[in-house]
Amino acid sequence: MGLAEEVKRVVAEFDFSAEDVRKATKEFMREMEEGLRKDGTHLSQIPTYVTAVPNGTEKGLYMAVDLGGTNFRVCSVQLHGNTTFSLTQSKVPIPHELMVAKTAKELFSFLAKQIQLFLETHHNDHYQGYKRKKQAGDNTEEEEIFDLGFTFSFPVQQIGINRGMLIRWTKGFDIQDAVGKDVCVLLQDELDALHLPVRVAALVNDTVGTLMARSYTSPGKSTTLLGAIFGTGTNGAYVEKLPSIKKLVEDKNAGDYDESTGEMIVNTEWGSFDNSLSVLPNTPYDADLDKASVNPGIQMFEKRVSGMFLGEILRRALISLAHDHALFKDETSDAADLAPNSPLLKTWGLDTSFLSLTEADQTPDLNITRQALENDFAVASASTDHAKAVRAIAGAIGRRAARLSAVAIAAVVLASGRLDTEDVVDVGVDGSLVEFYPGFEMYLREALREVEGIGEKEERVRIGIAKDGSGVGAALIALVAGRSGAEAPSS
Repeated sequence: MGLAEEVKRVVAEFDFSAEDVRKATKEFMREMEEGLRKDGTHLSQIPTYVTAVPNGTEKGLYMAVDLGGTNFRVCSVQLHGNTTFSLTQSKVPIPHELMVAKTAKELFSFLAKQIQLFLETHHNDHYQGYKRKKQAGDNTEEEEIFDLGFTFSFPVQQIGINRGMLIRWTKGFDIQDAVGKDVCVLLQDELDALHLPVRVAALVNDTVGTLMARSYTSPGKSTTLLGAIFGTGTNGAYVEKLPSIKKLVEDKNAGDYDESTGEMIVNTEWGSFDNSLSVLPNTPYDADLDKASVNPGIQMFEKRVSGMFLGEILRRALISLAHDHALFKDETSDAADLAPNSPLLKTWGLDTSFLSLTEADQTPDLNITRQALENDFAVASASTDHAKAVRAIAGAIGRRAARLSAVAIAAVVLASGRLDTEDVVDVGVDGSLVEFYPGFEMYLREALREVEGIGEKEERVRIGIAKDGSGVGAALIALVAGRSGAEAPSS
């Protein structure tokens, strides 16, 4: 079989047909409903205790902090009440010794100190006025205290709008003393020790922040239904009717929440959709990647959709073709044109950004792709045919990721029933794939049109970029929490 036929065969392995999309959407809806009834399901469907979404008229000055990994970000957000906002922020790296400290206090007192420095730098008049009143024994007014949204991107068991127990650390952190403790209380205790006018009002998941940020800035009257991230990872959070979240309303030990809106945002954790692979595609490259991953057998949807994995799927497909001597072969000899030190021979040696580069390549003879193959991947004298082969397979992987993404969006839109009651169903998205991969939304919309119950109504699904969910979104959740009367967390 020649190179062209081999490439066609590999491209076909990544087909995800209209019928596949329909079947997967039905299964996604089934798993959504199952996750609302009980714990321990593929889709975790975590109640977030956030019971209202903004409509763009909200005003005020709020704070947000984001501990997402190796950096700590502090922001203040001035909401202008007309769907616009101003953002002030600072960022500081977490010293490595604090990531593996003996006690939680060491890390959280450092975080509180950064918040104090931020107040002194950007809101000093307010802060000093508060301090003077405190020292004079005056009663400080409630409105003088900043409500703060705390984006904490580690696994927590949330038990209230501003209560959450740390399940485990990830991303290089390892402070055993903190596991099982309420991270909001840990932060509040250190804020109180410094006498700061700050109340931890909400514990925030970054996907929920995406939803809130989009709902505040989206045009028109309709509030946003879904916030979705398609970047290094993938996840979604959406607005659900309270009575449908049976595992929450029937749980006598559930934390307090505001019932007046009749709704709550649910964090799907959809990266684990269909871990049993009943409807998801499974090529040999997917199966090998899963075996080599740190968490075999889980996050199966994420492993086919998110930026962390698409480059590795492509690398494995290319190496498979190279081993068959169909790709990167020197026509004048039996040797392959792939240097022994090529990153293509190393696990994770190909970054997903390469898929965007080759998809966008409009040059004659695919010169940009050929240059990247030669300079970045040590493929000697990459031919136009090689570049076309690489581009075709990369495109098939990107298109499949977009079509799978459509499954998640379609399921949430259909389950909400909003296409029957609203002119526009608004979806906020964030992440490098949806923002930078050429044609991602076009492929996604093609698949939406193939879903029963959506079809031509796909035009009414409005997809907009939602920037800065962990800043603006977290501040908006603090606002909602403050309105519902959440008190500062205490042990």
